[in-house]
Amino acid sequence: MNEANGQHGKGGRENAAIVADEFASVAEQFGSLGLSADQLRTIATADGGDEHPWDLMIQLMGADEQSALEALAARTGLPFEAEPVLDESGGSFYEHVAPDFARTHMVAGIRVEGGAMTIAVAQPMQPSVFSLIEDRVRMPIELLLAPRAAVASLINRGYERRGDLVEEIVEEMPLDASAIETAAGAVGRQTDLLALARQTPVIRLVNMILFEALRRRASDVHIHPMETRLVIRLRVDGMLVDAFSPPLSLAPAISSRLKVMTELDIANRHSPQDGQTTVRIGSKKVDIRLSVIPTIFGERVVLRLLDQSQTQLSLDALGMDKKLQGQLMDMVERPNGMVLVTGPTGSGKTTTLYAALDRIDRTSRNVMTIEDPVEYRLEGISQMQVNPKRNVTFGSGLRALLRQDPDVILVGEVRDHETAQLAVQASLTGHLVLATLHTNDAPSAIPRLIDIGLEHYLVTSSLLGVLAQRLLRKCDPDHPGQYKGRLAVHELMRVTDTIRRLTAQNADAVTIYQAAVDEGFEPMRVDAMRKVEQGLSDQAEVFRVLH
Repeated sequence: MNEANGQHGKGGRENAAIVADEFASVAEQFGSLGLSADQLRTIATADGGDEHPWDLMIQLMGADEQSALEALAARTGLPFEAEPVLDESGGSFYEHVAPDFARTHMVAGIRVEGGAMTIAVAQPMQPSVFSLIEDRVRMPIELLLAPRAAVASLINRGYERRGDLVEEIVEEMPLDASAIETAAGAVGRQTDLLALARQTPVIRLVNMILFEALRRRASDVHIHPMETRLVIRLRVDGMLVDAFSPPLSLAPAISSRLKVMTELDIANRHSPQDGQTTVRIGSKKVDIRLSVIPTIFGERVVLRLLDQSQTQLSLDALGMDKKLQGQLMDMVERPNGMVLVTGPTGSGKTTTLYAALDRIDRTSRNVMTIEDPVEYRLEGISQMQVNPKRNVTFGSGLRALLRQDPDVILVGEVRDHETAQLAVQASLTGHLVLATLHTNDAPSAIPRLIDIGLEHYLVTSSLLGVLAQRLLRKCDPDHPGQYKGRLAVHELMRVTDTIRRLTAQNADAVTIYQAAVDEGFEPMRVDAMRKVEQGLSDQAEVFRVLH
């Protein structure tokens, strides 16, 4: 018996030695990656080591993902690309490989060339997966190493082209309320829309809603729970259109995910909340403002999207004619005074102000802004974000800006007496102040300032002019009867001596309007009809916006 035990012990030691030799041999094959036999043994015995060995390898190597992939590429001879591009020929991958399979294993088709399909992979240590893909696409595959975010982007684009990705995601949703809340809460502060690996279906659905909104050039997303259904609408070129209708049971999950992204309280479903965040889609940065209100059928969510890459900060791109541009820039280039841009929410007021700022010499003039939120990033400008939670309001922020020796100040919105008073005082003490105001037309801005609480003499001595604007949908030359994109129509009222006298006499908006017309003021409808004559829009659109 003792002899048998001795032989068994000897055999065990021999087997252990063989296994140790195998790990040492594999470690030697990895070469410059610097993985030891002990580390490889750890991977083999760790939970998840069989499913995701590459993730564990990166952790043990102590390297970032891209450096590890580059080292593996150098060792194996496989190509590495940080941002591979999807070719039309790669579409067959997305027809034969299921989306779940692609996301789980982080594989994406790129192109077909020379009878073989090139596959981008972020998890290279899965030969059985690659064999399955070859069976499904019915051709040999060639591997290309790429970071996880880049592969996730390819997966999204590939299945988006198929047109049924949203429905496919909705069908696989877990409908258990507690599971949805747990999944949404576990997301944490993640805001990168391309970091989709191992994320829940709820998160992927929200990501794809945002992708679809940006693809259609939507400015807003409305998530509207009703009694028996959930409707998701997109505002495209100023008009709301139904996009898709997932199951009503997903409404709490969608609002929870969006709250997590904007750092709101997911447990609070009984009071309004506002938040904001910035997400990345590839090289794009998209600013999101979120508003949530409780309704009798659930939380109504509205997102305002600002795609920085799609914004054209030029007065020409906005549709402003040369004569009006000259008159506006004459005011903006003055050393002091106040210029207002008025119009309803979403009429492009801030865009117009930034387009004007873009023409200012920012090397010789100190340009500063206070906004809620900061919508654009412009080189050479210092921008402050309103943050009531930290006691940064338009009033307190403007006071702080005035201690920074500014030449030009942009105030995101004049909405109360304190902000209006500070803005006017700044314009009277050697600063040029640009600001937005909510009025229906340019002449109405003067009575509005007085209603806010400004003295008549402050308005007459500070205000240089008021630009009012609206947005019209542009006619699509390739598809008569449809619209594509928008352009602005304007009216510019310069504050003349006559208007100053009327202001001092507390004249109403109608009187000021008529006096401005007598002195050459052209109402917005004139500019709109001029654009109709140029074929840029049509009379039906002018009637819709200006009637």
